[in-house]
Amino acid sequence: MSRTATRERTTRETKILCRLELDGQGRTLVNTGIPFFDHMLNLFAFHGGFDLELEARGDIEVDFHHTVEDVGIVLGECLKEAAGDKAGITRYASLHLPMDEALALVALDWSGRPMLEYEAPRVPETIGQFPFELVREFCRALATGAGLTLHVRGVAGENAHHVAEAIFKGLGRGLGAAATMDPRRGGVPSTKGSL
Repeated sequence: MSRTATRERTTRETKILCRLELDGQGRTLVNTGIPFFDHMLNLFAFHGGFDLELEARGDIEVDFHHTVEDVGIVLGECLKEAAGDKAGITRYASLHLPMDEALALVALDWSGRPMLEYEAPRVPETIGQFPFELVREFCRALATGAGLTLHVRGVAGENAHHVAEAIFKGLGRGLGAAATMDPRRGGVPSTKGSL
């Protein structure tokens, strides 16, 4: 069974098209108009083992915020749709991911209940022109769109690029692990019978 999804979102601020295959090979074709964000999304998909095509046009001349947030929403919705009823998935994942001096903790439950707990070290406010605060906004939007209980901690780090990279790689690895089919389980991984 192919676990794929395609979603579109058009507002007065953004226009986004996203295609995702959960059981991919980490192939990407990403263009958001924000080079650093493209780099992070490529890392996310590669380390998650997802095939991702994403095209976004936003009012980046105003601010990157709308584009980053809306991409998070749409990507989350694709993850949710591709996972279907979540029958047989592992559901939970937790890992520490190092990137040079930076270390990120990502723990998640694909519970259907969106929530974000986020903490990051004090690092420079921007990475080039990309505001570091948008990493949190992306995580919040992704958790909302996908229905994740998501905990993200930047445990250590001084370089904002490295901290962001550890978080995005951790998100990819964590979601890839949670989406993996558990051979011991045929149904939905919940005593309630649905997620």
